Amino acid sequence: MLTKEEVLHVLDLARLEASDDEITKYQVELKKMLDEIDKIKELDDFDEELMIAPWTNNCSLRDNASLEIAKVDILKNVPSKKGNFVVVDVEVLKDE
Repeated sequence: MLTKEEVLHVLDLARLEASDDEITKYQVELKKMLDEIDKIKELDDFDEELMIAPWTNNCSLRDNASLEIAKVDILKNVPSKKGNFVVVDVEVLKDE
C-alpha cells in the first residue's frame, strides 16, 4: 500500500483533489498498478517484435489480394508515435 503522502503527491502532480475515502482507495489501487508495471521490468527477454505495429500484419481483401501500406503513409497522420509504434492514450475507467 502506498502512503497517504505518496497518493497526495500524485494527486498534486495531476492537479486533482480527492476525499479521504478516495485517498485510502487509491493507496491500494495505485500500489496494485505499480506492482503490475514492476512485472514488466522483470522480463529477461523483452523483444520489440512482441509489440504490435499496424503494418506488421498482412491484410487481405475480399479477392485475396494482399494490401500493402507503406510505413511512412501510416505514420504521417499519427499525432503521437514512438519509433515504429503508434502511441495511444490509456483511459482508466472508474467503477460505478
